[in-house]
Amino acid sequence: MLPLQIVVIGGGAAGFFGAIACAEANPQCQVTLIEASRQPLVKVLISGGGRCNVTHACFSAEELVLNYPRGGKALRGAFTRFQPLDTVAWFAAHGVKLKTEADGRMFPITDRSETIAECLIKAVFTAGVKLSIGTPVISVQRQNEGFEIIFKSGETQYCDRLLLSTGSSVMGYKIARELGHHLERSVPSLFTFNIADPAFRALAGISVNPVNLRLSVGGKPVLQQTGPLLITHWGVSGPSVLKLSAWGARILHDTRYQGKLYINWLPNLSQEQVKQRLLAIKEEWGKKVMALHRGVDLPHRLWQYIISRINITAEDRWAEISNKTLNQLVPEICHGEYLISGKGAFKEEFVTCGGVSLKEVNFKTMESKLVPGLHFAGEILDIDGITGGFNFQSAWTTAYLAGQSMGSIE
Repeated sequence: MLPLQIVVIGGGAAGFFGAIACAEANPQCQVTLIEASRQPLVKVLISGGGRCNVTHACFSAEELVLNYPRGGKALRGAFTRFQPLDTVAWFAAHGVKLKTEADGRMFPITDRSETIAECLIKAVFTAGVKLSIGTPVISVQRQNEGFEIIFKSGETQYCDRLLLSTGSSVMGYKIARELGHHLERSVPSLFTFNIADPAFRALAGISVNPVNLRLSVGGKPVLQQTGPLLITHWGVSGPSVLKLSAWGARILHDTRYQGKLYINWLPNLSQEQVKQRLLAIKEEWGKKVMALHRGVDLPHRLWQYIISRINITAEDRWAEISNKTLNQLVPEICHGEYLISGKGAFKEEFVTCGGVSLKEVNFKTMESKLVPGLHFAGEILDIDGITGGFNFQSAWTTAYLAGQSMGSIE
């Protein structure tokens, strides 16, 4: 009996992990990993600011799925079979220890993404996988019970089972569509917000933790998030903004990234508590200049910007401010309105939502329900997570399950 011919198209995290899982599950398989570019694992190398946020220290499938705006329901069963604990154990078994940071993100102890890339490359060769780089695929056709892969060079290759792990690439989507799959529209996820106000952008570098953000689109409140916020030269970034962008990816895309962002700079206090604190400060510090004596826990320059929004000048003293003006200041602190005028890029972890419809995939094996022998893993699927290692974890999980399934002998 001839050995199974397995081909994995796409040399990113999911492709490498799937190829390794297949070869380790069945050493008799002949596994070929094909990457169009001459540099595999590019996203691994640049993610996490060059440190590679491998996964997140969330070890309950029920809690883990809450971090996926799209795909959480489908992943729930998959995470019971391969979750972050398994990821940590896998890398440890392959010589790489991970560490957990205060926010739950997990990195290699070396703080170098090259550590992860080198581990995957070594594991590929140790498992006997043939790695073919700089080999673009232009088409895949169903042939008998297998697949014929057509390369840009004109050469072809036959395989019994095929894993598509091409990320959000046009070619990967084209192949999936040609093989009969429906694709959910692809739009960016995990991005920053542009704020048009030059005075606000002049505060670049200021961070506040926590803030509460509420997104309004078309005059209707849509989503909210609480967490750290960073003011940038173009607007706002930080975990709270990135989470909001992930959950609102399609809504914001449909409105051309126009909307209103309401920021509560002091979410741990009620509006009444903020009001009483301001009144107490006015009573105690009446002769003090407001711009220099803020009395609330906010960065100095941000406080000066906020009071300027209701026309309090740099010379105004607390005693000179009417209660009516203070009543205007409270909502400015607790739900100030900022116009979103577009989106920026989050270069460390560019993610899209959209891809192969999850209804057409068996999440026990990651095999197509439409085309026997065809499997999917990673971002080619309509799955995306918030920032923090969740997108890599869905890649490891789906790739592992696909590899195990492809390597099995029925």
